[in-house]
Amino acid sequence: MRIRQIVFAAAELQHNARRLAELLGLDAPYRDLGVAKFGLDNAVFVFGDQFIEIVSPVQPGTTAGRLLERRGDSGYMLILQTDDFARERERFAALGVRTVFEAEHEDIRAVHLHPKDIGGTIVSVDQPEPAASWRWGGPEWRVQPGPAGRQRVVGVTLGAADPEAMARRWAEVLGLAAPLARGAAWRLPLHEGWIDFIAADARGEGICGYALAVADVGATLARARRLGLSVDGDVLTLFGTRIDLQALV
Repeated sequence: MRIRQIVFAAAELQHNARRLAELLGLDAPYRDLGVAKFGLDNAVFVFGDQFIEIVSPVQPGTTAGRLLERRGDSGYMLILQTDDFARERERFAALGVRTVFEAEHEDIRAVHLHPKDIGGTIVSVDQPEPAASWRWGGPEWRVQPGPAGRQRVVGVTLGAADPEAMARRWAEVLGLAAPLARGAAWRLPLHEGWIDFIAADARGEGICGYALAVADVGATLARARRLGLSVDGDVLTLFGTRIDLQALV
């Protein structure tokens, strides 16, 4: 399992897409018309060989819209890449994990897990073929040249009413090793990344943070200040979400 795509929900799409592109120095986004079936519009940015998406509701009664009503602009969804889709599906079935969406194409298979059966957020488990491809990034996506192309999403943090219990449920559902205690948090190691579970804040359970390894931490923080974002050390707040910046290694 590795993190392949992270998703924010934002009430206003175009302005926030421009802010994200400026903040991280990203190329123009891909608009996936397929999300219209969920009542959404979106912008998908290439980040290293991973992806950062913003979704915004264009119809009433959407899952993203209900999240925005409850939490405001926020982290929305996590997409994990697996190397054995059949193995994952077999385990989900054995555990009685429901799905809310399934897709099967020549170049990718995907399943969205019911949030109530894993906890915290919508999780998609996908297997692209070949492994380096990614349909959801559009037909012409390319890794940016230079250090920007080595940027990556390192980690995801979820707030939970019971962090240990949610971490253990995620480990069971995703077939991962038991979570590790890290102070007040519980961590699930992934391939080249991690998922942390901490006590939920007043907004309730959900994605509350991402860790990003960026080409130039100082320059990113300077751009964040120009954009009027809250900055504290190497941490900024974007779309109601804590973003921990790390240097590339």
